[in-house]
Amino acid sequence: MKIQKTIKLNREKDSWLYEISNSIIEPKKLLKFLCLEKYPKYYDPKSKKIFPFRVPYSFALRMKKKDPEDPLLLQVITNNQEFLNNSQFNHDPVKERKDIVLPGLLHKYKDRVLWMLKTNCAINCRYCFRKHFPYEKNKGNKKNWMKILNYINQNIQLNEVILSGGDPLMAKDHELLWVITSLSKIKHIKRLRIHTRLPVVIPNRITSDLCQIFFNSTLKIIIVTHINHPQEINKELSDSLLKLKESNVILLNQSVLLKKINDNASVLAELSNVLCKNNIIPYYLHILDKVKGTSHFLVSNEKARSIISDLMKMVSGFLVPRLVLDDGSKNHKSIII
Repeated sequence: MKIQKTIKLNREKDSWLYEISNSIIEPKKLLKFLCLEKYPKYYDPKSKKIFPFRVPYSFALRMKKKDPEDPLLLQVITNNQEFLNNSQFNHDPVKERKDIVLPGLLHKYKDRVLWMLKTNCAINCRYCFRKHFPYEKNKGNKKNWMKILNYINQNIQLNEVILSGGDPLMAKDHELLWVITSLSKIKHIKRLRIHTRLPVVIPNRITSDLCQIFFNSTLKIIIVTHINHPQEINKELSDSLLKLKESNVILLNQSVLLKKINDNASVLAELSNVLCKNNIIPYYLHILDKVKGTSHFLVSNEKARSIISDLMKMVSGFLVPRLVLDDGSKNHKSIII
């Protein structure tokens, strides 16, 4: 195939893998990096048993030093409140485990499937709705991938595949080339949607090879980034987003409404404007999925409605993301509230 001849090893390809392997995996180390050793309330060694700690340096560099309320820090730092028990919070808040049809494949909606291509992430956000997902039973390996491709090929009502995880861009470029090439051979698949946070936390993940794969694909490629706060967007990320735009990739963004992080119309207005500047359409603003251990992030539905109402007065209508609450319904992706 023509595209395979253009894929070659280079230092650019290796840089993002190096960043992942050298991520911060201890809360104390991150706090020390930010000159916050005198704020031990955020650190609890037991919380790593609930959910591992991982933050790439490229993301940590965007945090403000000596600021214990930094909005990027609060998304990733451990918190004693993760141990609070609340009957409304559980291990499967969007009821997706019932939709697993094969290891790594969820089929909830008639015309699309969600493929958990990789089960790990470059960063572990403490509010993650899949922090208790049984990844050990849904491994992203070639054997399972072949079964998934066969399932997709046999279900002709499908027209879209969503790559998720973990983070699908944890797959190396040659793996993504194989997946995308395989999907493009299935006539009824028209679109490939990729939900990822990796380019946000490690912009170097957007390699020239990856952009070429996207550009040459016959599928319509949509990348849904996960950006919660304007502070997450720096020059390196802007440059990577431009490379994606020039590769004919449609860019959307989904955010999670998080207490003390972005539960403010002014912050969301700034985020929408910065997203627009970077060719990204604000797509969804999610009410927090009630996964066990995340109650300290919850913003009430009433406050969420009020925030959106204020946001509509600050930015153009196309810059207002849809406020959604996923209830795990079989017939609806989400409920607009």
